[in-house]
Amino acid sequence: MNGQLIEIDGDQTKQGDGSPLDTLIEFYRAFNSADLAGIEATWFDGATPSMDNPIGGIRRGWDQIAEGYSKLFQGQVKVHVTFHDFTSQGGDDWHLFVGRERGTCRTPKETLDVAFRTTRWFVRKNGSWRQLHHHGSVEDPKMLADYQRLIFG
Repeated sequence: MNGQLIEIDGDQTKQGDGSPLDTLIEFYRAFNSADLAGIEATWFDGATPSMDNPIGGIRRGWDQIAEGYSKLFQGQVKVHVTFHDFTSQGGDDWHLFVGRERGTCRTPKETLDVAFRTTRWFVRKNGSWRQLHHHGSVEDPKMLADYQRLIFG
């Protein structure tokens, strides 16, 4: 599925077929635009979804996940990432993207290059693809410490 797209940051043209790839592109468009309503449209609602990453820890349910995005978007930090080096596989009702994110974390005084390992799992709900789980991790402990410092102050 990713034979045509090497990197995704949300600026790509969607296929318009309601595919998991279109939903992934929409997620990155919303994330990089700090558009919480747009992100919500790509996630499962209710208590079902989960997220685990070094900034937000384990979050269960859309309310906890939304709280993490809200804190990030309402702060002075601006994060922009591109999903790359990814694989894509799935079935009729599930789809898994596994790859890497790279980008920048900017404050009014500082810019940090960031890199994450990323898994995004989508499932079909009522005919639409929604993100059920996200897992992110960091290989570079110094970058993680710098990123956490910028996010949390």
